[in-house]
Amino acid sequence: MTGFFLRAAIVALGLWLATEIFPGLAFDGPYTLLAAALLLGVVNAIVRPLILILTLPITVLTLGLFLLVINAGMVGLVAALLQGLTIDTFWTALGTSVVVGLTSWVASGFIGGKGRVEVYHSKRKDD
Repeated sequence: MTGFFLRAAIVALGLWLATEIFPGLAFDGPYTLLAAALLLGVVNAIVRPLILILTLPITVLTLGLFLLVINAGMVGLVAALLQGLTIDTFWTALGTSVVVGLTSWVASGFIGGKGRVEVYHSKRKDD
């Protein structure tokens, strides 16, 4: 359970970063930001797999680029479900999904499979 909340905090960080980059994305406050991060996690766990299966032919045809559209759609769905989160255009949703994805990707390098922060030590060979 700790891993879920840690990943939600990382998504919240990505959403906040996206609000700094894109003027068309706005949140009412920090609680809305956290709620959006949690809701995005739930939507990605429940709705996204169904959409991926239904759009598999077009995803294969576009060599996976349609996944960007699906991710933007998930961000748009969260904006539609959550009051206090506004996204002006499709391009803002697309950019937001890219920023959140990159933030999560970078942060996942520091988080293990159990959701804990991992520190890697390298051993030096003395010559």
